[in-house]
This record gives sequence, C-alpha cells and structure tokens, in this order.
Amino acid sequence: MKQADEIAAWLRERPARAGRTRVLAVEGRSGSGKSTLADELGAPVVRMDNLYPGWDGLTAGIDALVEWVLRPLGAGLPARWRRYDWHRGEYAEWHDVPTTDTLVVEGVGSGARPAAPYLSGLIWMEAADATRRSRALARDGDLYTPHWTRWASQEERYYALDDVRSRADLTIITD
Repeated sequence: MKQADEIAAWLRERPARAGRTRVLAVEGRSGSGKSTLADELGAPVVRMDNLYPGWDGLTAGIDALVEWVLRPLGAGLPARWRRYDWHRGEYAEWHDVPTTDTLVVEGVGSGARPAAPYLSGLIWMEAADATRRSRALARDGDLYTPHWTRWASQEERYYALDDVRSRADLTIITD
C-alpha cells in the first residue's frame, strides 16, 4: 500500500491533461499486476477489459477509451463508457465516469499513443512471462485459457508498434 500512496502523491503533483482530471494509465501485459495496483490507488478506475469488443478488440478498445472517456474529459464534458458483454458478444449498458480530479485507466492499451495527450502519468507494469501467465489464468481460469496465445499475439503487435514501455513515467517490476 505504501507504493500506491507514493504513486498517488506523485500523480497529485502532475498537471491535469484531460480537462480538470489527472488521468493515470496503468499499462502492461496481461497478468503483470495492473488491476491490483489500480485498485490500491483509491481513485475511480476504468478498465480496458470492459472496452475491448472481444478477444480481437485491443485496437478498438483504445479507440473507445479515447472517444468515450478521454476526449470528452479533455473538452470538459461528462464522460461515459459502454461495457462489453463478453458472454453475449456485444456492447451492453453505459456507465458514467465520475466527476473526479483523478481517474485511473487500467489495462493493455491504456497508455497508447492516441491516449497520451490526455495522460498525466503512465505506469508500465512488468513481470516474468511465467508469472504473468500463472496470474492471468488463475484470475480468469477457463475463460482465458483458450485465448491466451491469441491475446498475447495482439499484445506483441501493439507493443511493437507503440513502445509504451519506453514512454512510461514509472516502471514497476512485480514478482
């Protein structure tokens, strides 16, 4: 928790770049610890997992983040996002983004170049491949197992084109 407190204090010193909101992106490969850190920061969280339209939707999830959340915040407008229903295979209900000084966006793609103009901070989470796979499969179990390789291939393409790690303000390596 001390680490989360230090990050929250660091973020408070950063300028708001999405209107009056400081947006922190917590980025990294699947299973690297992004969700755990995001939950510890004590701010509202928008999760990329809710924005991707399915297992092949990483890029579309980035577009949704920018269009639905970051661009409206940057214009001083209310923001909202639409939850993707993984079981039905379609977008479902809308969720309002709370009016807040600080918002955390967590997930693969949260630190993408199209999001960068709105971000007050970018954290890269890193863990060994075996650790990441073990965590992700323990968390999502049978739902994720058949899609691990498919999703990892998308991550590979995305990170090859958009070197998020090199643009990160902070890098956190987890066990």
